[in-house]
Amino acid sequence: METPAEKSSLSRRRMLTIALGGAATVALPAPAWAAGDQRPGAVRPPTLTPHDLKVVNRVSAERALQHLRVLSEGIGPRIGGTRSEHKAAGYISSVLDRLGYDVTLQPFPVADKFLAQLESPRGLPRDLCWQAGASPHAALDVRVRGDVLDAGSGADDAYPADVKGKILLIDYVAATREALVATAVARGAAAVIFLPADLVEPRRASAFSPTLPASAENPVPIPVVGVAQAQKHRLRALLAKGRLKLTVSTAAHRGLTSHNVLAERRGRGPANGPVVSVSAHYDTVIGAPGANDDGSGTVLTLEVARVLRHLPTTATLRFALWGSEEQGLIGSRYHVAQLPQAERDRIVAVFQNDMVATSWDPATRYWLLSFTGQPNRATDEVAAAANRLGYAPRISPVTLRGSSDHQSFQEVGIASANFSWRGEESPALLEPPYHSPEDTIAKNISLERLQVSLELIGSAAYATAR
Repeated sequence: METPAEKSSLSRRRMLTIALGGAATVALPAPAWAAGDQRPGAVRPPTLTPHDLKVVNRVSAERALQHLRVLSEGIGPRIGGTRSEHKAAGYISSVLDRLGYDVTLQPFPVADKFLAQLESPRGLPRDLCWQAGASPHAALDVRVRGDVLDAGSGADDAYPADVKGKILLIDYVAATREALVATAVARGAAAVIFLPADLVEPRRASAFSPTLPASAENPVPIPVVGVAQAQKHRLRALLAKGRLKLTVSTAAHRGLTSHNVLAERRGRGPANGPVVSVSAHYDTVIGAPGANDDGSGTVLTLEVARVLRHLPTTATLRFALWGSEEQGLIGSRYHVAQLPQAERDRIVAVFQNDMVATSWDPATRYWLLSFTGQPNRATDEVAAAANRLGYAPRISPVTLRGSSDHQSFQEVGIASANFSWRGEESPALLEPPYHSPEDTIAKNISLERLQVSLELIGSAAYATAR
């Protein structure tokens, strides 16, 4: 039963979603099981403890989805240190503040970003994000418009006859990019859109900021941008249907500051007592709305925070949303570096959630990923929760893998692990929308998998903190 305050909070979030442009959404099938029911894919009904029931009866993937609509559809790509990431940090911190946590924004510097946006007078398909990367060595903070021509490989025998004032699509080849851009400039093109080579399925190429040998003092005089594989195929399909006019805008974002969002509720133990942390990263790569990576982990963290806020625990609860993970775990590494050893020693377990809700059919295994490859308190507690929920066969053994924020903690000896839905054979088997404009709620989110993730992490975190 929702309290009046919770209903009011939900209403505010719905209003914010609409205000941010996330009202046009698709309905997802909601999980439809009771606490004692056997879950889809489980081998038996659950054998839950009374403490588990306090979590399982309250966590809601549908409630978490409301946050995800704001982050993925309302804000969209959340690039480390830019205004979009700041919007997301503000939203996340406001949610945690309303839940009654002591919230802190931890700032840290990050590298400059170079972004592009594609638009069309007739409109581009709205099911795809049209952010791309801009070359830092070409024209920035400019906006050009022109008809689109496909120059293919850029070879002379395939080059369009008259490209003056046109926007060229050119297949990207690193070895020839300088010559391809030089030719486009010499022939009067208005902009170059580099198209990446297709990767081997299920991988698809991401948007990118092309590097060129030009210096800051002598940049290429036209915009040069790099789109994702999905954008490439859609642009060529649109062009095949007839005339296509685009507007290409580029922007340099310099002197950037990213933020970690940290929220705490002190436990019943002493002030220097144990800490249990649930975390995720809220930033994305260029051109990706980040519904699953890692909007799903972010909203899981917010929903677990909502449920655990009134449950008594001995340990202090800490909920952390990391900035700039996609640039190399920058936020979490900065946080760990600032912790005195005495504070590191307080942390019992860090439950890091990265990509916990993909709808990709082959992602049937829930992975326990450890940077050291060894079990620890975090993996042990999630494995135990999986056993109580009847999910043990769907859970991987503890598997060696870094590349998410758990690594920052394990590098200094803190028990941590990353939890994620991925393909059965390997944790490297990620869904096709990964790091792409297709990482949207409609194309890459399963509320059923999100609900299972919520039950596993919520039960494990509460058992650890209790």
